[in-house]
Amino acid sequence: MKAASGPAVPGPRYRLVIFDFDGTLADSGDWFLSIADDLADRFRFRRVDPSEVESLRGQTTREVIKYLGIPRWRLPSIARYVHGLLGEQADQIRLFDGVGVLIDELIGSGVTVALVTSNAESNARAILGPAIAAQISHWECGASLFGKARLYKRVLRRSKVAPERAISIGDETRDLIAARKAGIDSGAVVWGYANREALTALEPKVVFDAPAQVLDYVVGPSRTTD
Repeated sequence: MKAASGPAVPGPRYRLVIFDFDGTLADSGDWFLSIADDLADRFRFRRVDPSEVESLRGQTTREVIKYLGIPRWRLPSIARYVHGLLGEQADQIRLFDGVGVLIDELIGSGVTVALVTSNAESNARAILGPAIAAQISHWECGASLFGKARLYKRVLRRSKVAPERAISIGDETRDLIAARKAGIDSGAVVWGYANREALTALEPKVVFDAPAQVLDYVVGPSRTTD
């Protein structure tokens, strides 16, 4: 028979939480949909009919790009345009309910919080607001569409946290793939526009339906050692 568990181990399950921004902290999905036709016309890729949106939610980022007919070389210029436009309209974007409390509680529990996003840092700071932004220790913004793994590793080095004590939390398949490449756990959020089936197919460590669940999982009750 296995020996009884040892004493309770206080403290959070992870020392570092790396958040994505759009679709994870910021409820920007409707805004992106509102500019989709303009982007398609401006950069000459396929328009998305409203009837196609649901099926596209179930595809990976690479599959969506291929379906829309967007050449890879165009992605940086599209990103610059979108981020510039968002900067002008940042007042239209809100955080998901509970995000502010989540970050407050994580910091209060001794967890280091980082942000890795393809969006511009100025946009993220404007939408988060100064109080929340001040609590984020590491910022890696302007990531290329498939360049997050390198930035996760950079955050690990700068925070001096071992990979097994870090988790990334995002709403896209590329976030989960990047976490795997960086050797850290991944959490998939489905409180926005993310498709549960597409994300769970990549076997994240955990799936979250609401911000409060992140706190329960990362901090949680005291655990025991063997």
